[in-house]
Amino acid sequence: MDQQDKRILKFLQQDSKITIKELSMHLGLSGTAVYERIRKMERKGIIEAYSIRVNKELTGLGFVVFCQIKLKEHRHEYLVKFEREVIKFKEVLECYNVSGDYDYLLKIAVKDMAAYHQFLNDKLTYLDHIGSAHSTFIINEVKNTQAVEFQ
Repeated sequence: MDQQDKRILKFLQQDSKITIKELSMHLGLSGTAVYERIRKMERKGIIEAYSIRVNKELTGLGFVVFCQIKLKEHRHEYLVKFEREVIKFKEVLECYNVSGDYDYLLKIAVKDMAAYHQFLNDKLTYLDHIGSAHSTFIINEVKNTQAVEFQ
């Protein structure tokens, strides 16, 4: 990946709907060259997907919670079972296996506290291999990006 590829990624991360023509004008490359570079990065897995960011407040899912999960045991079967089950929950936006006092960190988006309470009681705590859950509620989102910055 060279500097031109990094520049292409910067533009695509800012606006994934930018056209090849617009990119070629910004970069001083032919449309064919830009297209080929993008396709090459897609084939290599550098570009994994194209997506949009949705305003959670305006869609009724503005209550965001980070939930730290500790499993009862660190047996492989519990890890696999937990991961298989948690990815099915539409409320869970992100799930990370982490080090430290907890085993997993979940990012959850729901309508409000009542909806989170219902999610916790009706879904998350039904997973029999969870030892404990610690919730942290987001007061204000300061930065939210998926963009990778290149030096």
